[in-house]
Amino acid sequence: MENQDKDSSITEPVLQESIAATDVWDKFRDDDIMQQQSAIRAEEAAKIPFVGDKEHIMETQDKVEVDRIVVKVEECRKTLQSLGYADFTFEDFFALFLEQLESVIQEKDASISHDELVHRSRDQSISDYIVMFFRFVTSGEIRKRSEFFEPFILGLTNATVDQFCKSSVEPMGEESDHVHITALSDALGVPIRVVYLDRSSCDAGGVSVNHHDFIPTTVSNAASAGRSEIIKPFITLLYRPGHYDILYPK
Repeated sequence: MENQDKDSSITEPVLQESIAATDVWDKFRDDDIMQQQSAIRAEEAAKIPFVGDKEHIMETQDKVEVDRIVVKVEECRKTLQSLGYADFTFEDFFALFLEQLESVIQEKDASISHDELVHRSRDQSISDYIVMFFRFVTSGEIRKRSEFFEPFILGLTNATVDQFCKSSVEPMGEESDHVHITALSDALGVPIRVVYLDRSSCDAGGVSVNHHDFIPTTVSNAASAGRSEIIKPFITLLYRPGHYDILYPK
């Protein structure tokens, strides 16, 4: 996913064609690895679950997962309503997301192919609405659990939770970081793994590959209650300075 400058007059697709991971490693300069930025373009980050989660559902045709996400979306809608948001401010974004979600199930009348999913993710008239859906979901989750997120927000800025959501979550064009990913993962119940490259721990000049898993609170609480299943995120992202790439297992 290529980084897009806000003032650039040349628009490129946010979602690019798949390439081999080795080609990505080769493009990393030493200073890219050593001085990774902590923030990413929010539009680019938000589109990743749009593609990654729907690709997973399209591949598995997991209707149970679709139903689970629909329930989560309804919970997010109720959260926003309880916080005082008027329905007209977010309803169109929610409706389009649910329409795209349902379309990846092949038995549906309006089902689409993988190529069409990629095409839609590159269509700004669709993807911008999906981005706004994720922004509202993220903002609602942060506001609902303000006591949990407040210390993390204070570590980034002097803003209150309300100010942070208004200035750094809901507006298009604002950057995103771990607070946003945590909130989005928790709100929709989708585990996400972020992989990053690190040369600092390698004496021989090599590159180590580390990762951090964002596990939704409902899933981690279930594991703590005695369930023994291994939580393995099915969305894996490579953090690169300026944006994320989706990693696909071979």
